[in-house]
Amino acid sequence: MGNIGWTGIIIIAILVVILFGKGKISSIMGDLAKGIKSFKKGMSDDKSSEDDNSNSNSDNSNSENK
Repeated sequence: MGNIGWTGIIIIAILVVILFGKGKISSIMGDLAKGIKSFKKGMSDDKSSEDDNSNSNSDNSNSENK
């Protein structure tokens, strides 16, 4: 009863296109892609700032030990 075959997926896809229209779906997918790109950029920015902080902290500790 819970199994959905290929025909069920195709019928659901057709209903979604009919309900939302082709233009609305493409705008939703575009917004989703922008969100994913900004998330990846934010993650890389956080990682690079953590690397910068760890490098500056190790430099400070090395100069204090000398």
